[in-house]
Amino acid sequence: MLRPPALCEGDRIGVVAPASPFDKDEFYRGLDELKAFGLEPVFNDSVFLRSDYVAGSPSDRARSFVEMWRDPSIAGVIAARGGYGSAQLLPFLNTTDFRSTPKVLIGCSDITSLLSFASIQCEMTVFHGPMVVTLGKGERLYDRTSLIGQIMSGAPYGSLVCDGIDVLKSGSTQGPIYGGTLTQIVASLGTPFSFNPPDKYVLLLDDVDERPYRVDRMMNQLRQAGLLERATGLVCTEFQGCAENDGRLSAYSVLDGYSSDIDGPVLFGLRTGHTNFPMVTVPLGVKVTIQAGSSVEVVIEESAVLA
Repeated sequence: MLRPPALCEGDRIGVVAPASPFDKDEFYRGLDELKAFGLEPVFNDSVFLRSDYVAGSPSDRARSFVEMWRDPSIAGVIAARGGYGSAQLLPFLNTTDFRSTPKVLIGCSDITSLLSFASIQCEMTVFHGPMVVTLGKGERLYDRTSLIGQIMSGAPYGSLVCDGIDVLKSGSTQGPIYGGTLTQIVASLGTPFSFNPPDKYVLLLDDVDERPYRVDRMMNQLRQAGLLERATGLVCTEFQGCAENDGRLSAYSVLDGYSSDIDGPVLFGLRTGHTNFPMVTVPLGVKVTIQAGSSVEVVIEESAVLA
């Protein structure tokens, strides 16, 4: 895996809007948070474009993203928010840009499309972490320690915060972790940008506001695509809002039903992505170790950036 240089105080970080429009107040508060890290956020006015439910046309969004990525004065790129639309950028991107100028890339939710392209097609480590509007809501919604400790340090991060995790299947495993939002992963299948990680990988899955039968449909698609049998572990987030009103059916019960497909431990409740707790940042494309029994430990064994 290609690792980008660690961010340092004084580095410029490009802010892009690959998906939906955003709240400007939260956006500017998020920029202030980046400045508090010692980083210099930069953006162009195209981030404020609006076209129905996306932040401008696919070509406009892609052009802004590529300009930021190619700019040698910019050390990292962070998404303003998720929503919808990141996959529309993929035909405009190429692996040469990513691999010739590796940079820290941060996002989650709909940004999974870009994270998967960078981590799988381009074989570069990336970060499933908070976006600018999340940062703008303060540390009640993002875990500063895991974010700063991974994007600004060349040392392996070590143990993630595992509060609230349930063990659906016990065991231990080690392998590179890939994944993100389930909806985006499934939507990629059958395209030139299909989610296709190496064998014996650890699968990270997140989603929000999907009814249980939809979660089941998507998990069944992963099963039939052979992605579950290739995984050596499964780490699920909290799947906020993914239960029926009566509570009888939920993503929890659906995902538990797929535990037997995984040759290794299965966890539920990691606080990353869509969560009401401080969001933990998870690097993608690096080796992790999972121990799941009476207690749970998820350890980042490799650094995701170069010192």
